[in-house]
Amino acid sequence: MIENLFRTEELKALARRKSRDQEFRTVRNVDIPEHLAQGWLVQRKNKATTRLFRPKPQDILLQDRVWSLLYAMGFTHLSGEGNAILRQARTKNEGEINQLGVVGLDLDIAIAIGCKSAPAPRRDSSFAEYLADHNLIRERFANAANTQFPLDHKRVPVLAMFTSNLMLSEREVEKAQEQKVALFNENDLAYYEQLVSHLGPAAKYQFFADMLPGKKIHGLQIAVPALEAKMGKHTCFTFSITPEALLKIAYVSHRAKGKATDVDTYQRMIKKSRLKKIRQYINQNGVFPTNIVLSLEGRRTVRFEKSSQQGGPEGARYGTLHLAPAYRSAWIIDGQHRLFAYSGLQRAKTAYLSVLAFQNLPASQQAQLFIDINHEQKSVKRNLLQELYAELNWDADDEDKRIGAIVSKAVQALNEDRDSPLYGRILLTDDNPTEQRCISLASIFGALTQPEMFVVKKGDQYGPLWAGDNERTLKRTLRITKGWLGWIRDGSAGWWDLGRAEGGGLAMNDGVAVCLGVLRVVFQHLSSKGANLSGLADSEMLVALKPYGVALGQYFGGIPVEKRQVFRSHRGNEGRARARRGCEQALHEVFPEFLPPGLDEFLKLEAARTNERGYAVIRRIETALQRLVIDTLKAEYGDGKDEAWWYTGIPESIRIKAAERREEARGQGNKEGYLDLVDFRSIATKNWELFEELLAYEKGGGKERRTQWIVRLNDMRKIVMHPAKQQVISWDDLAELERCDRWLQERDDDIELEVDAE
Repeated sequence: MIENLFRTEELKALARRKSRDQEFRTVRNVDIPEHLAQGWLVQRKNKATTRLFRPKPQDILLQDRVWSLLYAMGFTHLSGEGNAILRQARTKNEGEINQLGVVGLDLDIAIAIGCKSAPAPRRDSSFAEYLADHNLIRERFANAANTQFPLDHKRVPVLAMFTSNLMLSEREVEKAQEQKVALFNENDLAYYEQLVSHLGPAAKYQFFADMLPGKKIHGLQIAVPALEAKMGKHTCFTFSITPEALLKIAYVSHRAKGKATDVDTYQRMIKKSRLKKIRQYINQNGVFPTNIVLSLEGRRTVRFEKSSQQGGPEGARYGTLHLAPAYRSAWIIDGQHRLFAYSGLQRAKTAYLSVLAFQNLPASQQAQLFIDINHEQKSVKRNLLQELYAELNWDADDEDKRIGAIVSKAVQALNEDRDSPLYGRILLTDDNPTEQRCISLASIFGALTQPEMFVVKKGDQYGPLWAGDNERTLKRTLRITKGWLGWIRDGSAGWWDLGRAEGGGLAMNDGVAVCLGVLRVVFQHLSSKGANLSGLADSEMLVALKPYGVALGQYFGGIPVEKRQVFRSHRGNEGRARARRGCEQALHEVFPEFLPPGLDEFLKLEAARTNERGYAVIRRIETALQRLVIDTLKAEYGDGKDEAWWYTGIPESIRIKAAERREEARGQGNKEGYLDLVDFRSIATKNWELFEELLAYEKGGGKERRTQWIVRLNDMRKIVMHPAKQQVISWDDLAELERCDRWLQERDDDIELEVDAE
């Protein structure tokens, strides 16, 4: 028998207590110190007693949230304070006893839920044992529920488990599936809490559908008059049905909750404000002239009995449509708000909705139909379309599209996998950005779909992430990406965890793209050494990659805090390429044979420190050019009190700009000290007769072309004068600077060049 189980209407006071995040206790004043030591806080002090409170412990909070969820869903019976107890014998003094956790009974379902939590994310070595113990009570629990609380039919027993902060292995998840124990984590709980706050009691049918997809349920038999027809290649039915009946079998897989590895998740989360407006419309006797659009899933979902009346020339047939008595047998493509607005309303029993139902419409066509319908009514967000890439292209004939679909699913799965370095960090359609949730799907999608990651040569040679078909390739992509980014996260000395917060910059769009870009380079390196990467098992691939991933993580962990901003400043394609070269250099220092194409030249440039040498040369040229130009102007126009050289030789716009700068500096220094390098070109072209022989470095053409060297000089000056951007000038650039330096010195042997090698 089941003990501590009550009718829900008797539990209102308990529901209030369980809905709070804190627990309360009243104690005698003399006992206050003892309770304060246990973490209690004072809420209100009376003459002889004190009211205390404290946050609920993690395990109690999880169980209370699960209990409150079932209460809000409208179960007829629920367990009371503490656990429900399953006793094998009828007397309390004998027989086997099991703690059931949270128990709920409904008209068709009896559910026993175990709750397991941890203060921080971790694995639990006892989880498999706990799972096995929970599974053993199935038959006794079902018998007790149906015997103690009899109906004219038997309830379907369901065993479930909610976890919080538990990192489950693939084998543990598989074990739960084998034992038919439904697993839910804290994200699922938050989703159902949000759903029930919007929908009310109808949310339980979505909950049941996730636990019992396709299971035959008593009381869900539905037969309606219908018209059968063909729309394109697909069979469809038109019929009317009460919202109460449709709510039980209809299912919506939302972007906010659906497993990322599923290929049938395209709906946006239901909006509470929109439901409220539609409910008001319904209560004012409003009707809906447009169809709810469904896909009837599974081979046995429908049975159509043709009536004696013959169909018309269009091929339509009249008859009776029998819908399968199962949750999740009708997937909503469009009209979720119109349907769920009836949840909890009396009119759900008497009103009728018009339905257009397709039979077994493929997920890709469901998603496309959803987009087509909503395109005109309410714009489908661009990032939602990007997330829907998998649904639209999972079965595409085009190989590139299918690979894109796999990557789209992989990125979303990385976001929901607790063991993933990208868990909760990818910004999807229904999410709000945070310091950690700041990485776009597009940035990772672009990095993973780079050439040779999946396909080297179409139809002939495949890349390291390809595994033969969509499902296996998805799993392989997930395992390898998780492993690679996991080594980087673990070695980054907390940098990864900061996201986009102050001091962060690694776990952001550009940073993650750089890390995945290095993965591609490591793939190329291993292939160049003769490794057949596409032939390696996932575990073998991870073994081959691990030394490089660990070394890269250590490189990031070794970057001083004050220099992390430099890495963060690498934006866009150019910045990412520069940052990737820095990573490649770090790996080369650990593995000397690791020398990707182009890195050798990069390292030579770095070793030669071209920027430092270029800086010294440019300072010499700049000093020489200034002295040559100013001395020539003074010699030509005079350097008296009227300063004719300044007003006659310098263009007005340049004079004004220099004067303003000098004014801001309160008149410090000479006027010529406020001229920019590129200004000397304008001065030279204005006074071309004076400077043609002195400054015409280029041969042929007019004065603009022959002074273009000053523009190039100015561009290189920007590079060497801004080291924080981590750009370098090439050997050719340095050689040109040195040639220009020698040429300028020869223009006037009387000019004494100032050497400044700062």
